[in-house]
Amino acid sequence: MNDHSLGAGSATNSHRWQFFRIGGFDQVNLTSGRDLLALDQLDQKLWVALSCPTRGLEFDPQTLDLIDTDKDGHIRVPEIIAAVKWAGSLLNDPDELLKESAELPLQAINVNSPEGTRILASARQILANLGKPDAQSISLSDTADTTRIFAQTKLNGDGIVPADATDDASLKTVIQNIIDCLGAETDRSGKPGVNQAKTDQFFADAQAYCAWHQKALSDKSILPLGDATAAASATVKSLAVKINDFFARCRLAAFDSRALAALNREEKEFLALAAKDLTITTSEIAGFPLARIEPDKALPLKEGVNPAWAATLATFRATVVKPLLDDRSTLTEADWSTLVAKLSPYETWAAAKAGATVEKLGPTRLQEILASPAHKSITALIASDKALEPQSNAIASVDKLLRFHRDLYRLLNNFVAFRDFYGRERKAVFQAGTLYLDRRSCELCLRVDDAGKHAALAGLSRTYLAYCDLTRKGSPEKMTIAAAFTNGDSDNLMVGRNGIFYDRHGQDWNATITKVVEQPISIRQAFWSPYKKFIRLIESQAEKLASAREKAVQDSAEAKVVAAATAAPTDPAKTGPTKKEAFDVAKFAGIFAAIGLAIGAIGGALAGLLGAFGKLVWWQMPLAIIGIMLLISGPSMILAWLKLRQRNLGPILDANGWAVNARAKINLPFGASLTGIAKLPPNSQRNLSDPFAEKKSGRNWLIAFLILVVAIGGLWYFGLLNKYLPSLPKSPYLKKQEQTTSEPSSTPAANPAPASTNTTPAPAN
Repeated sequence: MNDHSLGAGSATNSHRWQFFRIGGFDQVNLTSGRDLLALDQLDQKLWVALSCPTRGLEFDPQTLDLIDTDKDGHIRVPEIIAAVKWAGSLLNDPDELLKESAELPLQAINVNSPEGTRILASARQILANLGKPDAQSISLSDTADTTRIFAQTKLNGDGIVPADATDDASLKTVIQNIIDCLGAETDRSGKPGVNQAKTDQFFADAQAYCAWHQKALSDKSILPLGDATAAASATVKSLAVKINDFFARCRLAAFDSRALAALNREEKEFLALAAKDLTITTSEIAGFPLARIEPDKALPLKEGVNPAWAATLATFRATVVKPLLDDRSTLTEADWSTLVAKLSPYETWAAAKAGATVEKLGPTRLQEILASPAHKSITALIASDKALEPQSNAIASVDKLLRFHRDLYRLLNNFVAFRDFYGRERKAVFQAGTLYLDRRSCELCLRVDDAGKHAALAGLSRTYLAYCDLTRKGSPEKMTIAAAFTNGDSDNLMVGRNGIFYDRHGQDWNATITKVVEQPISIRQAFWSPYKKFIRLIESQAEKLASAREKAVQDSAEAKVVAAATAAPTDPAKTGPTKKEAFDVAKFAGIFAAIGLAIGAIGGALAGLLGAFGKLVWWQMPLAIIGIMLLISGPSMILAWLKLRQRNLGPILDANGWAVNARAKINLPFGASLTGIAKLPPNSQRNLSDPFAEKKSGRNWLIAFLILVVAIGGLWYFGLLNKYLPSLPKSPYLKKQEQTTSEPSSTPAANPAPASTNTTPAPAN
């Protein structure tokens, strides 16, 4: 059976399933262990999810990692089925998985399979190591710390033996020597130890080092100065470049005396040095030759040498020249070649050093270790330890079984079905916590990594989403969530608003809105939306008009002040009185006429409406008002209702890496349960006496009445009310339309040319 055939709903599906309908679709009801073991027979089209990420969920990540066998960071249907099959096969009764307990009775483990037998034996070993050999159950707290499990054991099956794994004192010392030279491996008990690879390496290195050291003892030319040969060789290496440079310069001077001045450095270089504060170790001095250059000159070792190299040359003379040649104050080039040749065997031998990792123990101790049976003894000890590997490795299986026993059923109720989310008894694994903001609590909050990327897909959910950045004082932790507002309105939801978020562990975070995806929240919001928009429009226009008028007054006042300040003084006797600006009667008459026409039109419309309204029977009046309000709010409510019917959890989860396989609706009643609105507690007392309340002047009622009148006037003016109330007088807009349609559609023919007006009589024949 391949992955694509899992749960294909074929004829082999003999299990009888139960379904419940919630969220607008059918979901499987997992009520028994048999239901879980038969999940491979459930058609994948009936699974609510086909994939979910292993991170970003309120779920134990270690359990998710155990289920994620291909380690790709996602849980898929075949992995879920494999986990259920494995756990169910190791339990006598698969109904144990429905208990969601971190503790498992030992008698519940199925020992009819080799793996079950090993797991039970390992569980008993764990309990015995923890000092509870008579315990009848094992829990996750028992397997959580493997270091504590093996703390009292000498051998634990990991192939690593610490020094105290043996009672032999000499063997303990050898194991510690290996650790000192090659470093330690940490065994399951947390102690430093050695494995077979490091043991073999140590003895191989010890053998190689001892053989290398023995070669120097058998060949006298390798250590001409005994133990002092290494120091002498180091001194020669430190001087080799400078001595070779000295003799090369002397040969060049012998070749051509004209080069002598340049070979000894020019005078200007000495003048530059003389201008400084000199020290013997000055780098400029050290760069000069060891001594004055002359043709075929021997190297002086005492007098006339470069001050920067005097100490080194003195050491060279005492530790190398004197013991290998004789005590002399100069060194010829031939002598130098002799010294290099005498130390050449040592250089070759030193370059071939083997087993340097164990050199610190010294040849004597290494020979002692090689002569003992330590290698065989440690190898046997490691073999004894590895013999316990199957039992010890089964500890991981015990821990896995305990995690599945506790977590698997809960995961199924958030993967195969969304029972936790729609059941409302406990939060779903994708719900990160609760956001408190704007007198509301939002329970549908998800962790997101990238708000912009998430919003691009989550916007298709038709849900109002507010993305919030979360921080905690005194902690570098940061987090971003997407909170769904599914009740109330959006009037006070805007970028920058702050709230408090409580995660699933009860920790509080500072929350700040950074991005919103606007969608309808409720029918109530849609009903009042046109009126709120109209009020905001009036406020905006009034503010603009007042601002423009204020600016005009200020500009006019500033202009007059500037004009008065810059005007040249005049002689009143010559210029006479200033003429006043003429009053433009025609201009103001036009303004008053326009205002009067507008007031008259509105008054006529209101009079007609009130007259028609007054002719209605009393019971028709509230119906008319309700009808008018529905005409205003109806389109907004219908549009909101259509969008609210499409609210879907799927895109919100898909944007987080899920593969939701169903149209998981968030209808109005369920959405209202996800977002709580502030309400006074039952039986609470309320004092309505507000000392700072605004005076009850009826202003709000007046504003509401004026808005209603203006709205009714607009509907009447454009003829919308005449369709439903024919008794109303026709609006000017309809009259104008009728006049336009009653005019002739064709242009009248041109008048015939007028007859000749010449009255002169024709001449007689």
